[in-house]
Amino acid sequence: MFNIKVDFKNARVFEKNVMNYAKLVSDIHNELHSKAADENEPCGWLNLPTDYNKVEFERIKNAAKKIQANSDVLLVIGIGGSYLGSRAVIESLTNTFYNMQDKSARKTPQILYVGNNLSTNYINDLMDYIADKDVSINVISKSGTTTEPAIAFRIFREIMENKYSLKEARSRIYVTTDANKGALKKLADKEKYTTFVIPDNIGGRYSVLTAVGLLPIAVAGINIDKLMEGARIAQDKYSDSNLKYNECYKYAVIRNMLYAKEKNIEILVTYEPKMYYFIEWWKQLFGESEGKEQKGIYPSGAEFTTDLHSLGQYIQEGRRNLFETVINIEKSSNDIKMKLEEDDLDNLNYLEGKTLDFVNKKAMEGTIEAHTEGDVPNIKINIEKLDASNIGQLIYFFELACAMSGKILGINPFNQPGVEKYKTNMFKLLGKPGYVDKKSNEE
Repeated sequence: MFNIKVDFKNARVFEKNVMNYAKLVSDIHNELHSKAADENEPCGWLNLPTDYNKVEFERIKNAAKKIQANSDVLLVIGIGGSYLGSRAVIESLTNTFYNMQDKSARKTPQILYVGNNLSTNYINDLMDYIADKDVSINVISKSGTTTEPAIAFRIFREIMENKYSLKEARSRIYVTTDANKGALKKLADKEKYTTFVIPDNIGGRYSVLTAVGLLPIAVAGINIDKLMEGARIAQDKYSDSNLKYNECYKYAVIRNMLYAKEKNIEILVTYEPKMYYFIEWWKQLFGESEGKEQKGIYPSGAEFTTDLHSLGQYIQEGRRNLFETVINIEKSSNDIKMKLEEDDLDNLNYLEGKTLDFVNKKAMEGTIEAHTEGDVPNIKINIEKLDASNIGQLIYFFELACAMSGKILGINPFNQPGVEKYKTNMFKLLGKPGYVDKKSNEE
């Protein structure tokens, strides 16, 4: 069942103006889908929900069961798209305090992350924490030479080999990397690690529904069949090239229309703390895809009502270069009903009989109304509830919208040339071979 509905009534654009993009959208749709089956084009994610490798999918589930049986902790080593997607799904669909629960309540290993920063404090604290725990590692990297995860893997691989026999350490290390080449693939073959494939035609930020995301998600006890089923439902729903009937493409168009009106910052808003890392995944997806050639909407995020007490003033009365996209989860999995108190010192008795989710929804409605009146256009994405199928649908919705939006903007949404600049400077400063500063050399 399709459970995503997009509400554009507060977007402050006219439907007739949206439909001016119909021909362009249809052309882009046909261009993208004509490349979906091409191994040399970065569009493999388009058909992934139906064309994924079923044999590898079963291998992922089997590996997850093994890790669940012999490990207290799964250490996910990766950065950017190599960890944000899985973390987004896991934190959306598990207990808010999943990693703090006793294993008897959690029933699956803790999922911890490393290789996403270069902090000595973080890595030392993690080493101390896992010292007395049984650990498995899932290292995720296309090349194996990305600095942050490569450093982390070198450190924690040594820890594993010292903690266990060499044979057992090898059996606890799972590598997700290129099918044929790269430093990590070469090491995995040498050490005979269990390996999973990052497809050549799917970039990192579009890879959550490949082994990149699916192995950690499965280890956390989430039904990856349901996740893929949701993505397949969205693939079918958004297969229509006609803008009139495609809400995903309307979202992409309206983003660009607002951008043309100098609304160059989009805030993705949630009223559910479980969605924090979903926003982080979304920020990378749109930031790396659209921020090129001095163009692009800056992707930001906020968790309301918390951030209304820090950012709310600016959003309401600051510069008018903002718009919001609000993810509204229609049904809570459980709820709390407000009760009457005799003294009513906090003046909350007027809420008697109302549920906390109802109060949260009214806060959302009031905020949307206030921000819209304050010239902050709002788009609302309604999803029925937080479950694997709906999250799968939402992932596909944003991936497709991002590709369409980037193409409308006139940039390539599948590369990230700007990411290399900081690396080049860092390597020069570190004295990495091949990155010597020629100017400094001459001096």
